[in-house]
Amino acid sequence: MKKEIFILILLIFSATIHAQKVAVKNNLLYDATLTPNLGMEFDVGKKSTLDVNVGYNPFNFSNNKKFKHWLAQPEYRYWTCESFNGMFFGLHAHGGQFNIAGLKLPFGILPKWENRRFEGYFYGGGVSFGYQWILSNRWNIEASLGVGYARIHYDEYECIECGPKSGSDVYNYFGPTKLTLSFIYFIF
Repeated sequence: MKKEIFILILLIFSATIHAQKVAVKNNLLYDATLTPNLGMEFDVGKKSTLDVNVGYNPFNFSNNKKFKHWLAQPEYRYWTCESFNGMFFGLHAHGGQFNIAGLKLPFGILPKWENRRFEGYFYGGGVSFGYQWILSNRWNIEASLGVGYARIHYDEYECIECGPKSGSDVYNYFGPTKLTLSFIYFIF
């Protein structure tokens, strides 16, 4: 009798493990900013998942340029077909800290970033839309775009490596808050 109960418990446990879907992700677009990142996505229902992405950039570049930051971005996703397959809509939050100096962005965007340093933190949220393509039993690829809000608190410094603080401010940002092109590997 004990042996049959033990086998029954094992079967129930293995069925539960098999039914779960857990994926590990890497955003290639975040890699392009030289920011190591890792995401995990958990199946929480037939048509819903919880996605959590984190990134951390601790690097200094030549001429005291820096794009140091960390970011956490959890997201609830609703899938139109089934979890991890096809189109989804998401609701995300985000928060992090930054230390940016000496960056020259293309097209003359934010020109004062080139000769100054900014330190601060941000938080906010938004909505997203995306799609996952199944490549094999264990691999998917995903693309998504999110828009939303970020409240940014920062201190500004007169030069990129030294200098006194020239002020503090708060900025309310509305626009793109998420852009992904991710490879996904399923653990379970």
